[in-house]
Amino acid sequence: MRDINDIMPKIHNMKWGALMNRPPTHTRIEEMDKIFPDNGRWHTVFEDDELISIDGKHVRKKSTDKWT
Repeated sequence: MRDINDIMPKIHNMKWGALMNRPPTHTRIEEMDKIFPDNGRWHTVFEDDELISIDGKHVRKKSTDKWT
């Protein structure tokens, strides 16, 4: 499997990029600003009802009231 950074175009002065399956909200972009480093690389972000996959790593969605 090829790396997304080999396929996607290089954009001058790009902080980071994300290939997503849903359009991002302003809040989601602010969250990704905290997650992704400022290195101009592309990331894959696929989201469904129970799980988010970021660069192939899976993160379950849970509301904070269900944390223990």
